[in-house]
Amino acid sequence: MTTKLRAASFQDGAVTNVKIAADAITNAKIADDAVQTENVASTVNLGRRNIVINGAMQVAQRGTSSTGLGATDGYYTLDRFNMVHGDTSAGRYTMTQSDVTDLEGFSNALKIDCTTADTSVAAGEILLLSHFIEGFNVQPLKKTSTTTRAFTISFYAKSNASRAIGLEARLSNGTNRQASSLHTIGTSWARYTMTIPAASNTQIDNDNSVECAINFWLHAGSTYTSGTMSSSLEPLTQANRAAGIGSIFASTDNTLEITGVQLEVGEQATPFEHRSFGEELALCKRYFQVVRKGIMGECMNANGTCNWWYEFPVEMRAIPSIICTKTAYRYGDMVAIGVEMTSISVSGGGYRSEKTAIWNVSGTKSSTPTQYRIQLLEPQNTNHGDFQFAAEL
Repeated sequence: MTTKLRAASFQDGAVTNVKIAADAITNAKIADDAVQTENVASTVNLGRRNIVINGAMQVAQRGTSSTGLGATDGYYTLDRFNMVHGDTSAGRYTMTQSDVTDLEGFSNALKIDCTTADTSVAAGEILLLSHFIEGFNVQPLKKTSTTTRAFTISFYAKSNASRAIGLEARLSNGTNRQASSLHTIGTSWARYTMTIPAASNTQIDNDNSVECAINFWLHAGSTYTSGTMSSSLEPLTQANRAAGIGSIFASTDNTLEITGVQLEVGEQATPFEHRSFGEELALCKRYFQVVRKGIMGECMNANGTCNWWYEFPVEMRAIPSIICTKTAYRYGDMVAIGVEMTSISVSGGGYRSEKTAIWNVSGTKSSTPTQYRIQLLEPQNTNHGDFQFAAEL
């Protein structure tokens, strides 16, 4: 005779992990449709977990390498990852999108390579690799208007030698709270995690401003290292933010690679959530887009000044700034010879928005264009610049 045990026969908590033999529960032993979505705890993430954009380091619209960095904050290679410097350090580094061949599931990483050492560290020096997140995207972290749920940050990293770095989560608005933890990075790829417990007295606004930052501390002076780290959200104390870290600037031998960055609700680090390249690129374009050729404009006068317009394929976070990466560009009207403009200046049009770019370009013309004729942006060589639109946080 076979006796069937029903769930109602067990007391709450009677069946625990330690009472179940390893590999005792297999797919073959679970009846079809036995596990229903509504029976899964609300704390279990079933999809769309990762709040970080470009965590697998796939998208690099600005380029795959930038050298001589260390003096000025900015986005240089990988989209959505910003370099932050405090008081100027003598240290310098190269930042690249590196190829990954020894970590299953990943093809790219962000690599920092020290090129100029700095062993005399002033108190206010810092080097942060930061990922800023707008308020619209971090609403899942909220429990109420003044409390947050537990959440977990995870990442993969390796270094040329054992090195301690800091991982920080910062809620920068309102109550201005932060949590941090120390991680010793080895010479082979490994995954590192930090879980931040649920907290009170927090604020995450539902808007397009910076509401959360993930900071990797790679170098810091005593202003930021003289305290004690805490993995719970606490009022910001500068001395606690990077306590115990080493310095990427200690030697020109030093390198660090990071990929698989993930921020998710809950107390467990789940497998990294991969998105398609197309989806990741579209998410990045909310903050940065590039136009090089093939768009239409109009020649406004015989001086060669053109008015250009472009409808963004993805609505940007805010009305973007506009720059040209070179001092020259080229256009043509598809009838007469192309016009090269040098010593150019770029200004945004009065009717531009988060959805549409309108801008004017003036300069010194190589030939006289036909006034009011439609023009096509048509660069011919590397001397001709790209137009970049930035609405970064």
